[in-house]
Amino acid sequence: MTTYIVVADQARARVFTRDALKLEERQSLVHAEGRLHEGDLVTDRGGDVHESTSTNARSAGGESVATQHHAELFAKEVAECIYRARVDNSLEKLILVAPPRFLGLLRDKVDGPSRKLIIHTLAKDLSKASLADIQQAVSDLR
Repeated sequence: MTTYIVVADQARARVFTRDALKLEERQSLVHAEGRLHEGDLVTDRGGDVHESTSTNARSAGGESVATQHHAELFAKEVAECIYRARVDNSLEKLILVAPPRFLGLLRDKVDGPSRKLIIHTLAKDLSKASLADIQQAVSDLR
């Protein structure tokens, strides 16, 4: 049985497969906009840089609208990758690993039949972790 393990954040997703206990990285998705700050994602008008810096303040609620939008776009892209693996009959079980906020977005974007294959979720940012660290973090998740 092939278990897919998706390790992601809002800028990068790594797709692993696990047969028996061996983890192998199959695919990597990158969303460069996920690493940008709000001011880099939104341009308000041309002109002097000093004029526009005051409009780039983040809302008191946390993430900005543009940052949230790009995170949702990337979550949809990752969910599409999961969907393709399921319809190709290569995905039998699924484990999602992501920071809490992105994990929620990802769960929302995964289609219903693929969602039923999720056996575990881990709310942790391991997107930049080594293969050995990821292997250790998911070794008990079956």
